[in-house]
Amino acid sequence: MTEAANLAIDNHGIATITLNRPDVHNAFDDKLIAHLIALIGQAKEDARTRVLLLASTGKSFSAGADLAWMRRMADASREDNLRDARNLALLMETINSFPAPTVAKVQGAVMGGGVGLVSCCDIVIASEAAFFALSEVKLGLAPAAISPYVVAKMGVSQARRYFVSGERFSAIRAAAIGLVHEVVLAAELDAKVEHTLDVLLGNGPQAMRAAKQLAQVANPLKVSPELAQYTAGVIADLRASDEGKEGLRAFLEKGSPAWAIKR
Repeated sequence: MTEAANLAIDNHGIATITLNRPDVHNAFDDKLIAHLIALIGQAKEDARTRVLLLASTGKSFSAGADLAWMRRMADASREDNLRDARNLALLMETINSFPAPTVAKVQGAVMGGGVGLVSCCDIVIASEAAFFALSEVKLGLAPAAISPYVVAKMGVSQARRYFVSGERFSAIRAAAIGLVHEVVLAAELDAKVEHTLDVLLGNGPQAMRAAKQLAQVANPLKVSPELAQYTAGVIADLRASDEGKEGLRAFLEKGSPAWAIKR
C-alpha cells in the first residue's frame, strides 16, 4: 500500500516530506494529519536534518481537507470535532516551530488547509501555475485552525479580505501579499528549489536555527493555548451548524447552498 506521505533524508541533511495522494490532490484527513505530525517529529529528532523540504506529488500541492473526512466529521460529535481541530492545529504548530529552516515547493492548487501548510514554512517557492484560496466560507465554515499562521504570514488586512471572500488568487498575488516568497516558471520550479537548498546548506546550521528562533520570538502574533482552543471551538461549532452542513451538502451535490444569494 502506498504511503500517503513519506520522509527521506539525504546525505546532505535535506529532509524531504512528500505528500503522496495525487488522486485526491493531496487533500488531508485525520490519518494523514497524524502521519505528517509523526514524520515531522522524525525529521526533527534526526541529527542529520539541516533543512526540511515540504513537497507533493501530482498536479496539486494540497487541496485542503479531504471530502470524505469532512462528510464524516459533519456528523461527528462536538468533542470529536474539537479533537480533530486540535490535531490539525498541532500539525500546523509542528511545522511552524520546526527548529531548522523549512522550504515549501508549491505547484497547482493550494486550498484551505494547504494554505496553512504554506504559511508555516520559512521559504515558499511556487510555480506560476499555482493558485490559492481560503475557500472555507463557501462551505459555511471558516479557516479556523490555520488562521494564526495565515494572518502572521499575509497580515491582518489581506486575511480579512481572503477569509471572508474565499476567492481564488494567483501565485503572483500570493507573492505580493507575502504568502509566497518567489514565483518561477513551472519548468524552473525544481531548479529554483534546488538552488535555495544549496544556499541554506552553505549556512551555519546552528546559526540558522538561532536566526529562525529570533524571528519567531520577535513575532507579535504568537499562538497561545487560549487562541488554539478558541480556533478549535470555532470550527467545531461551524461544522455542527445547519449552515455548515448545508454548505457541505451543496458542495458534494455540486449545487448552491440554500443561504447563497444570487443577484
